[in-house]
Amino acid sequence: MQILKRTNFDFVGKRKVAFAISIGLIAVGLISLVAHKGPAFSIDFAGGTLLQMKFEKDLSVQEIRASLDKIGWGDAEIQKFGEGKEFLIRVKKQEVGTKVGDQIKAVLIKDFPNNAFEVRREEKVGPKIGEELKGKAVWAIFWAMIGILIYITWRFEFKFAVGAIAALFHDVLITVGIFSILNKEISLAIVAALLTIVGYSLNDTIVVFDRIREDLALMRGQSYEAIINASINQTLSRTIITSLTTLVVVICLFALGGEVIRDFAFALMVGVAVGTYSSIFVASPVLIEWHSRLLAKKK
Repeated sequence: MQILKRTNFDFVGKRKVAFAISIGLIAVGLISLVAHKGPAFSIDFAGGTLLQMKFEKDLSVQEIRASLDKIGWGDAEIQKFGEGKEFLIRVKKQEVGTKVGDQIKAVLIKDFPNNAFEVRREEKVGPKIGEELKGKAVWAIFWAMIGILIYITWRFEFKFAVGAIAALFHDVLITVGIFSILNKEISLAIVAALLTIVGYSLNDTIVVFDRIREDLALMRGQSYEAIINASINQTLSRTIITSLTTLVVVICLFALGGEVIRDFAFALMVGVAVGTYSSIFVASPVLIEWHSRLLAKKK
């Protein structure tokens, strides 16, 4: 099904404006990362203890924090989770052997004897394990990029691989930057979301690249820019339908999926939107810039 037929938008003509927008978004994200001294890593990477607790009666975050302050954990991250009586408590980077979970439960029982609670989830990650997971996450993304570079070079040409990798870096940097601006944590689930974004963006880019390769053989008399612009327009309907259907599902997941997967769904929402943009305004225009430089060198 085609929702847009015979479009002739001048996408490549706007590539410099698009590059400026992308550079601006990435720069803002990098500034935020520098200001925050890097991404805000969850206990998956930083190490620590997470408790998900449900109380019988209403309780405020301030009351829980005042209670934890008595045992030296007043700086813990506390947020309401799900219903108003349910909370997530995160304590990072405790010393090895420190039973933070037991200390928290003990002080809450003491301070709120008439408000029983149920521990629904308790997770512990040591600092060393967190560092190992952080390294493995970085390597997972790195090797994914290398594999993509090799595959697209074999499937198309090296310049196509450069365009695809530029788009993928663009998508990941903007997503991580937005998480930093909003002060959201990077967890293992978010790393999984980033890898999913890489796969989604790559799939969209490959469809456009495949049409460009076909049109290069069919439209020999036209300029390189005109061929690429025509290819983007020819695949535009498919790109929009794929993006919209994916976004509908992810938005439903974000709205209805609950707190546990909300950040994961948010990362996918950002990634799908940015990935659609990059396949049109980043990956394909990079081919034009590469081709123009080659022509300039030959002349």
